[in-house]
Amino acid sequence: FSTDGRWCYIVLWVVPDASSDKVDWESLKNRLLSVCPSILVSYYFNQPSSNSSKPSLYLLKYCCVDRKGLLHDATKVLTELEFTIQRVKVMTTPDGRVLDLFFITDGLELLHTKQRREETCEHMIAVLGEYSISCEIQLAGPEYESLQAFTSLPPAVAEELFGSELPDKEDFSRVLSTEVTQNKASITVDNLLSPAHTLLQIKCADQKGLFYDILRTSKDLNIQIAYGRISSSVKGYRNMDLFIRQTDGKKVVDPKQQTALCFHLKEEMLHPLRVMVTNRGPDTELLVANPVELCGKGRPRVFYDVTLALKALGICIFSAEIGRHSTSHRQWEVYRFLLDESLEFPLASSQARNRIVEKVKKTLMGW
Repeated sequence: FSTDGRWCYIVLWVVPDASSDKVDWESLKNRLLSVCPSILVSYYFNQPSSNSSKPSLYLLKYCCVDRKGLLHDATKVLTELEFTIQRVKVMTTPDGRVLDLFFITDGLELLHTKQRREETCEHMIAVLGEYSISCEIQLAGPEYESLQAFTSLPPAVAEELFGSELPDKEDFSRVLSTEVTQNKASITVDNLLSPAHTLLQIKCADQKGLFYDILRTSKDLNIQIAYGRISSSVKGYRNMDLFIRQTDGKKVVDPKQQTALCFHLKEEMLHPLRVMVTNRGPDTELLVANPVELCGKGRPRVFYDVTLALKALGICIFSAEIGRHSTSHRQWEVYRFLLDESLEFPLASSQARNRIVEKVKKTLMGW
């Protein structure tokens, strides 16, 4: 990909995911076009593009009889129908029923039509079958605000969950020269090859969302990428060449800025998500956290992957919710799952908890 500051040219060679039955290429094309700036509007009329308007938020209420894997199956249906889950609240009643509240946006932007709403509910009920009780969709009301509140975590849990897993910047700067190598990742900073840009040469283990994490971090640090090339995965590793500059158009020449940039990039490449199992009173809780972009967006498909991992382990979810948590330097999106105890999977066992953390991490990272 390359850009001159006004036009951007991107070529991506892609292959369908092994778990996908089919790919709707026309829908993918339309969704990519919908997030691109409108050149006519933004450059000639100096007005915000209608394509960038915030999509409407809808509340899907789904009631059903509880069973193993139900939450993931419902999430899978919504994903296949091209909905994005913004918030979720899942509650299990004493009589074995589940009420799922999904706050969603529509990738096709058709949920305002009666046909799209009816087809969505019909599809949910058809896929989940005899366990279904009711399904309805409406525009999200004031009750959404209460579910969007920041989540409260005990200080000890928050410190363990959000603590940096890399050495601090002072220690990091001692090992930074022209190349940094740690935990299967290296970054080379070169200011000699290009007269106008700083070159970052990155080699790291391949994982799901790697390109997203690098671009998200660069964006949050006000680093502009003028040209980039990404190699295909070779023996589980990827190589990337990124020609970057600061927002003022200058190269990154200050050693302290280089150190900080490499530190943040490595932290996001190596530990983009945090996963832990802890106690919440008498219950066992799974916590998954990821950084929120400066624009307020969270990481895609986290809820889908976590519920997939728990389903594979045969663990039932008693309740689930998504909230936000602020630390001193950033905001996090926090997924909280209260897990059901079972004879097959004793949650009090440290071995069982380690299995949960390992399985969830591997699913999120695509390993």
